[in-house]
Amino acid sequence: MAVSRRSPMPLAKLDSISKDQAPQAAARKLDEDIMAMKKRIDANRLNLKDEVVSINRVTKVVKGGKNMSFAALVVIGDPGEGVVGYGSGKAKEVPQAIRKGIEAAKKNLHKVNLTDTTIPHQVLGRFGAGQVMLKPAAEGTGVIAGKTVRAVMTAAGVQNVLTKSLGTANPHNVIKATFDALIQLRNKAEVAALRGKAVEEL
Repeated sequence: MAVSRRSPMPLAKLDSISKDQAPQAAARKLDEDIMAMKKRIDANRLNLKDEVVSINRVTKVVKGGKNMSFAALVVIGDPGEGVVGYGSGKAKEVPQAIRKGIEAAKKNLHKVNLTDTTIPHQVLGRFGAGQVMLKPAAEGTGVIAGKTVRAVMTAAGVQNVLTKSLGTANPHNVIKATFDALIQLRNKAEVAALRGKAVEEL
């Protein structure tokens, strides 16, 4: 039986691949560093406000019958600091589910890059079948958004923004797509570091 052997890739091709991937690797490293900084937010020092986005009744069929429980999706944030997070909790009673959701959200806080009362640039966030587009808006526009995205924007302290949900209406996917968009926001210092320039050169 003949055994097929693949010839090794030429070193020149390997060098070209590594050079092409170097900027992408640097960008990924910067993203990881930013995410690490955002995860080290102490919830006890913030004035967090919570808002319940959705409450679902969940039924689990077991051998002895049906077990009823409630799942709550909660958004918390400190508008003054530009910090926002989300979490979900499940329990037999609604208040317990909300409390679990708040505790989960405190472990998932993110610092959002804002420009005065709006966001610095347009961005599109994706998660699953959900897509959420965020656009900067002029002073006095307000938060143009649906219920789910509005909860996140208000908690983050964004006062003027245009939004559009382009995919599914599932609140879990919409919230995750919104946070994916918020995490992509960059301030001038981060853009300058990515391009290898000084802030004044932008």
